[in-house]
Amino acid sequence: MKIFKPFATLFFLFVFVCGLGAQTKDDSDLFNTLKAKDSQLFDVGFNKCDIATFENLLSADFIFYHDQAGPTNSKKDFIAGIRDGLCKLDYKARRELVEGSLEVFPLKNKGVLYGAIQNGRHRFYALEKGKPEYLTGTARFTHLWKLENGEWKLAESLSYDHQAAK
Repeated sequence: MKIFKPFATLFFLFVFVCGLGAQTKDDSDLFNTLKAKDSQLFDVGFNKCDIATFENLLSADFIFYHDQAGPTNSKKDFIAGIRDGLCKLDYKARRELVEGSLEVFPLKNKGVLYGAIQNGRHRFYALEKGKPEYLTGTARFTHLWKLENGEWKLAESLSYDHQAAK
């Protein structure tokens, strides 16, 4: 038992220290690449209702999980929901990334990068004719990005902790 204690302490210290550097620095190529993908997805796809952007960025097996609307189990259904829902609202919706909230964690298989987890917080706004833009709510998101044939594709998206504006 006395022999085990120092080894256990060293093991847990090693695990803790290795875990400290797991998040990608916000000036790394991976962070910047996925921040640009976030901008494409939301600034172009969501904010401008550009369906082609979603077609290009989403993996063929894309799944979306929403804490209030439930899951959307296919890319086709998700895009239809954007096209027939978001893009047909009687107001203009806009998403804004909360500055400084974005995090990226690389996923590797035996040292080879195959994906990344990206999470952050965002705000949603509405612009109605004749009114100033106003905050409608906030939420958190977690994205699973996968490298598919050398391209980053969004495989899974979790949208949660939605809070109405106060």
